Amino acid sequence: MTALATELTHGRSLVGPELFNRLVNFLVQEEKITRERAERVMDQALAFLHMSAHRDEGLSPSQAVDPGWHAFMLHTRDYAAWCQRQFGRFIHHNPFPAPQLYDGAQMRATVAAIEDAGFVVDHELWGTAATCNPPACCGDGGGCGGGK
Repeated sequence: MTALATELTHGRSLVGPELFNRLVNFLVQEEKITRERAERVMDQALAFLHMSAHRDEGLSPSQAVDPGWHAFMLHTRDYAAWCQRQFGRFIHHNPFPAPQLYDGAQMRATVAAIEDAGFVVDHELWGTAATCNPPACCGDGGGCGGGK
């Protein structure tokens, strides 16, 4: 019997190191967060985008992860070229009304989809960490009411 090795993928592997660093630096400046947190946010945003391109149902980023998507979209040439290379089409941002955007069930479904695709999930940024119990948090990266 042969054991199957499963290696998880990081979202950051979906872009080159130079682009990843530029996006992280942008997040640090714009969001006023540490480099370590910006790297985590960008990694999760890229994994989320990968899943969004391959799933029809409404996946949604957490409130903590969404700034990573915004940072990438603001680098329009890089974002458009990456979407075309990765998926053959542009991934549009279609925001939901705020109450639906950070719904706990939707966050848990999004996290499950990302994990099922073999990506590493930073559960703290999604509000789905094992140490997270309702009502303190319910799956949106900052608690049932949102936040960072």
